[in-house]
Amino acid sequence: MENINLLRNKYKLIDLFCTLVQIPSPSLKEEKVTEKILEIFKKSGIEAKTDDYGNIRAKIPASVQGKRPLMLSSHMDVVGDNSPINLNLNGNIIETDKTRTLGADDKSGVAAAILLAQEITENKELKHGGLEIIFTRDEEQNMTGVHNVKMNEIEAEHIFVMDADKLGQVQISGADYTSLQIDIKSLKGGHSGIDIEDETRLNAAKLIAELVSEIPQGVYKKDEFGVVTSINLGVIIGGGIETAVNNIKSSDVKSSQYIGYILDKAVTNVINTKAGAKYSIRSSNREYENNLINEIKEIIEKFNKKYEGLAIAQMETVEKMPPFEKSKDETLVNTAKQAGKNLNLNLDISSFHAGAETHIYANNKNKYGVELKPVLIGLADIYNMHSEDEQIDYKSYLKGYEFLKELFKVYNQM
Repeated sequence: MENINLLRNKYKLIDLFCTLVQIPSPSLKEEKVTEKILEIFKKSGIEAKTDDYGNIRAKIPASVQGKRPLMLSSHMDVVGDNSPINLNLNGNIIETDKTRTLGADDKSGVAAAILLAQEITENKELKHGGLEIIFTRDEEQNMTGVHNVKMNEIEAEHIFVMDADKLGQVQISGADYTSLQIDIKSLKGGHSGIDIEDETRLNAAKLIAELVSEIPQGVYKKDEFGVVTSINLGVIIGGGIETAVNNIKSSDVKSSQYIGYILDKAVTNVINTKAGAKYSIRSSNREYENNLINEIKEIIEKFNKKYEGLAIAQMETVEKMPPFEKSKDETLVNTAKQAGKNLNLNLDISSFHAGAETHIYANNKNKYGVELKPVLIGLADIYNMHSEDEQIDYKSYLKGYEFLKELFKVYNQM
């Protein structure tokens, strides 16, 4: 504990970070850390308040008229509960005593944004177009915080979302999440012995297997930045499983044993009439995703034509999260490249095949009706997020803060 206290005394960023991570803030229970952040802003003379949902919004006015403001965004909630956070220093690593998560995801972003706001406020000679900051609630569970941000009150056009887990990551697009479900119904069932010769009685379990074999699986499209569009078969269901599934409710079967239990108890003397499959589709390009969905539609249309009058397949898609598509505006990428060059910092400019708050910002407009243009960046090397082994390399974090300051400086020089 002595070593980490020495580190906190030496570096304002580390002290601020440790202060915030030692305040538990599970999703939708961020009140205490919200109160602390507002207190810090107030003492620093920075305008800040909570919105109707409890997100924090802070603003530093421009020192030069005509320059564009920049926005920073991070989330205040962490994976974990309200138990105490005891910090240890192990070489370059800040971690807990292994009893709970650290919360570097995403209080490293929150602390860095606060310190930058303080330094900008103190530096009266700095020429800039203003800084907006949003700290959201409930990112880890349902992203309700960012969904409740009043986007039409944002003045900035460009946003750095500080939530990547490696220093120098600059992620310019991210995949959406679309659920695709296929249901098959054969029109005549029967007894597997008595009716087996009747060729008009088609087994739905066999039919779903046939259909699934025709549908793509895995990577569908990729480019120089990584996977763009993919599809994954999440579940396939068919056969006489109803009785077995109902019996699970009153049994002591462990979830890890469900498949074996259902196979053992399933009925096999029925020509099945119902079956289904469910997929997840992820894509950072709507055109590619639409092409994939249309391809699957054609497979199903061909299937229905083949088995017309005997069986029918239906498909439904539901978009769970919109894509974060690569913007044609290169402002933030060019800003990052120049800042990285100035600091001799290697950048990893890429796409990520998952969801983040960037996706919500990218599909909204600011108060002037201009589409928001976010980029996800990493300010530190963070390991084992969402676990008791979560760690942050404080030396990478210090370098990451210098990167953030340089990003602000370069952005205001463009």
